[in-house]
Amino acid sequence: MMAMEERNNYYEVLEVDPSATLQEIHNAYVRAKNAYSGDSAALYSLMSQDECDKIINQIEEAYSILGVAEKRREYDRARGFNQSFTPEGFQEEIINKPDYMPHKQEVDKSPSMAQMHNELIQENVRKEEFRYQQEHSSRSEASVSKIQAVKKFGLNFQEDPIFEQEIENCNEYTGEFLAKIREYKGVTIERMADMTKISKTYIKHIEADDHENLPAVVYTRGFVYQYAKCLKLNPDIVATSYLHHIKRLKNPTNV
Repeated sequence: MMAMEERNNYYEVLEVDPSATLQEIHNAYVRAKNAYSGDSAALYSLMSQDECDKIINQIEEAYSILGVAEKRREYDRARGFNQSFTPEGFQEEIINKPDYMPHKQEVDKSPSMAQMHNELIQENVRKEEFRYQQEHSSRSEASVSKIQAVKKFGLNFQEDPIFEQEIENCNEYTGEFLAKIREYKGVTIERMADMTKISKTYIKHIEADDHENLPAVVYTRGFVYQYAKCLKLNPDIVATSYLHHIKRLKNPTNV
């Protein structure tokens, strides 16, 4: 690489030709920055850290101008570069401006510009169509998921005001009472197992207050919590009450 002092312009800083495309300028910027910011023993044996930092600053300055089409055009006009052609990549940035519309003279001289303009419009149309399809698909999937959830967890039973009041006034949820609520709400053990992903065996142990065959307390609480949730009961109250009930069955004299 030539010494930075010998580089008279931003193209030399990035070591690219004035006719380089924006992509080539970007690639040169990344390459140059990595060359001076990497942990290279060979590099630091020739240059100090301060010298490398100065070069990196010049690389950043060069890219801040050449990497932006409008700034690059202004720089080229001031320095006398690229007066007879428009580098590849400039047209794309010009066309992407919302208020741009090629004049007839421009189209006649450069058919590719008109083609790029039309392609841009078509691409925007495709993007809008894709966005609409995504939104429509998401709404459809959400609707299907909601229907599936209602089908899986929905409860269809004849409400009994008296029993509803008994549930509301309950202050100790036992396995027997939970089973009574499950049957009242028309949920079989098989369906409860499917809804909660709890084995039918553990569901039967819960309803039988069979504390000797129930898992550790933390798991039992989780099972009862899910059980109550599926029956549209308050899961926190039911789980806490049930564990207190089981604890009393295990140690009747200590409660």
